[in-house]
Amino acid sequence: MSMTRNEFLRSIVGIGVGAVGVAVIAGCGDDGGSAIDAGNVCTNPTNQIGSNHGHTLTVTLADVDAAVNKTYDITGTADHAHMVTITAAQFTQIKNGQTLNLTSTSTAHTHNVVVMCVS
Repeated sequence: MSMTRNEFLRSIVGIGVGAVGVAVIAGCGDDGGSAIDAGNVCTNPTNQIGSNHGHTLTVTLADVDAAVNKTYDITGTADHAHMVTITAAQFTQIKNGQTLNLTSTSTAHTHNVVVMCVS
């Protein structure tokens, strides 16, 4: 299945308010709106954080291209910290168009974190 960036953004708006929480989008690259599939290369890493209350995550194209283990502090404006680690192998998955479903570290609760690439 192919999805444009605009279709992806519209699809998570509905997710952002109910039980899952507010969606946080961090993107880079152009907004050409071209479709992606598993055969295309990542140009625009994007994410959403479930049950969010101020946390932010920015995965850059440079991070994806480097493909080395990296741990992100997603504290943002929240009053407590969470961490999310993406491995070198997972960066390769993102680059190849796969969606990651990760879980943040716990400080009494966790957050589901989805990282994917849209073009």
